[in-house]
Amino acid sequence: MSALDNAILDEAAEWLVVMNAGAVSAEDRQAWMAWRARSATHEQAWQRAERLMGAFGGIPAALAMPALDRPHSRRAALAKLAALLAVAPAAWGAWRWSENEGWTADYRSATGERRELRLADGTRLMLDTASAVDVRYDAGQRLVVLRAGGIYIETAGDPRPFEVHTRDGRLRALGTRFTVLQQDGQTRLAVQEGAVRIATDQDARIVNAGEQAAFSARGIGAAAALDPAATAWTRGMLLADGMPLGDLVAELARYRKGVLRCDPAIAGLRVSGTFPLADTDRTLAMLAATYPVAVASRLGGYWITLGPA
Repeated sequence: MSALDNAILDEAAEWLVVMNAGAVSAEDRQAWMAWRARSATHEQAWQRAERLMGAFGGIPAALAMPALDRPHSRRAALAKLAALLAVAPAAWGAWRWSENEGWTADYRSATGERRELRLADGTRLMLDTASAVDVRYDAGQRLVVLRAGGIYIETAGDPRPFEVHTRDGRLRALGTRFTVLQQDGQTRLAVQEGAVRIATDQDARIVNAGEQAAFSARGIGAAAALDPAATAWTRGMLLADGMPLGDLVAELARYRKGVLRCDPAIAGLRVSGTFPLADTDRTLAMLAATYPVAVASRLGGYWITLGPA
């Protein structure tokens, strides 16, 4: 659906709640049928709503509205539903994992949060935005399983081996400081101190201090010089040096609740600067003040689109 259909998506979210709130009156059912028949676009929006329901087995628990009498709670929940309806169905699975399965992890961080922990051996662990880990220490090993997002590790001295496992492979720290980011299809490693050994089912390689590398189940990419942008999040910053605006927006979106989009017409605009991750509104204002970019906000700031000024 195009941006012109946002109002219809909002209405579809409203009807999704009404039709799944328990007993539905005959008047509501008649009005709902009339709304669907208003145009092909209305029916398309409802079909997407039904696919969302099927994907989640009902309205997601995190989007339920326990206090419908409170306007702010209602608006926030409806905004989340409308945002989900706007994205491709393929993205619903990732949302479901992060919102549901991720909650069962030993440690997790919320969207926009950086959380620092000290593990039992004194190892420093920092979770990036929307991240989740399991920690498994025993007499023979120290193991961190990265289930989602990214982490920074500063290992403490201990005779037991220290490993980080992701869905793409296994990392063994060789007395070190490093970051690990798990993305769709690959894991990215950046080593600031010491060295880290990457092992997959296909290959193994040591990445030294001042290097970074990406790996997946298909193998390990060549090590490259460490890009300061790869570890800037540990200091609460997003670094851009000629970065396409579309890429910057995609990275910034990981730190902001709701929907943050970039119009394809300006996605290739090259952007440079240092931007705060803890205040994404400020970052958006900085972009609008520096570049020919306009920031359009709707649904109380839950839905942001960057377009040409």
